[in-house]
Amino acid sequence: MASVPPVRIAVVGAGAISQLAHLPVLSKARGAALVALCDNDGPKARALAERFGVRDVFTDIDDLFEFDKIDAVVIATPNHLHEPHVLAAIRAGVDVLCERPLSLSSKGIARIVKAADAAGRKVAVGNNHRFRTDVQQLQRFMRGGELGAITGIRGGHYQFRGTHTGWRTRRPEAGGGAFLELGHPLVDLAMWLTDFSDPVRVSAHFDRSRAAEAVEDSMAVQIEFAGGVLFTADVALNHVGVEDRWWFEMRASRGSARLSPLRVVKLLNGRPTDVSPTGAAARESAFIQSYRAELAHFIAMVRGETPYEPPTDQVAVQRLVETVYESAQQGREISL
Repeated sequence: MASVPPVRIAVVGAGAISQLAHLPVLSKARGAALVALCDNDGPKARALAERFGVRDVFTDIDDLFEFDKIDAVVIATPNHLHEPHVLAAIRAGVDVLCERPLSLSSKGIARIVKAADAAGRKVAVGNNHRFRTDVQQLQRFMRGGELGAITGIRGGHYQFRGTHTGWRTRRPEAGGGAFLELGHPLVDLAMWLTDFSDPVRVSAHFDRSRAAEAVEDSMAVQIEFAGGVLFTADVALNHVGVEDRWWFEMRASRGSARLSPLRVVKLLNGRPTDVSPTGAAARESAFIQSYRAELAHFIAMVRGETPYEPPTDQVAVQRLVETVYESAQQGREISL
């Protein structure tokens, strides 16, 4: 039997996430060949290409898509470029994995889904938290109903001062600050774990004294979903503390769970009992493990080895993100 050729992948954008995750993982990924890197900073791109054994370097995305030796592309450019770059990839006839958000508007995401469907291309979104081992274990508990009905979800992320720089500080390019950067993945995770229940009420607050072109440093959000599930999030950039903080907790009628590390408590014979899965300690961080699993899934999807699901769920996520910002900007609760 003839072997299946590797998926030829190009990475567009040589920023931090590409350097920390995409390039090191793809350079060693099974079933894939990292064949090109594109970034408008030519010297940086060439240095990274040499470091990770990438053969071809481009400084213009149009030139990359004239290259006839790629099957798929990873888009890791500034947020405002995601939609045009994904649409360009679709027109070029290649499949796409794009870092979140897929677009800065829900209408933009709908345009991408429609274009991909018309062209017969596959588009995936970099929601890496879904691929964490502990999240996958938690999903099995929640989807199996072992903890009963979900009643509340609480999440948050505080990031160190000074880690948020460049285009990420400018609203026209970033689209948002603390909530889009840190809260978006928490919202996506909550909606994914609860099968995308409809939001019915949104209340959000941020510091509205900042200049219009600047992004918010922090956001406090409360979202009520259909069925009474309450989600709260607290996110902050420029956190002054001894360490970054990330948390995600779920309450249910017959138990509770939290991540990082995973701990699951369930009522057994009327008593709270720790039923957390046990196993060998992870050899790598949850961050790198999640990207390794995400990229392996994308490669398998491109190869037709795992089913493709269009990212229509991201339209719902982005609509909710837009409502959160509307609530914060207007200083009032919004009912949906």
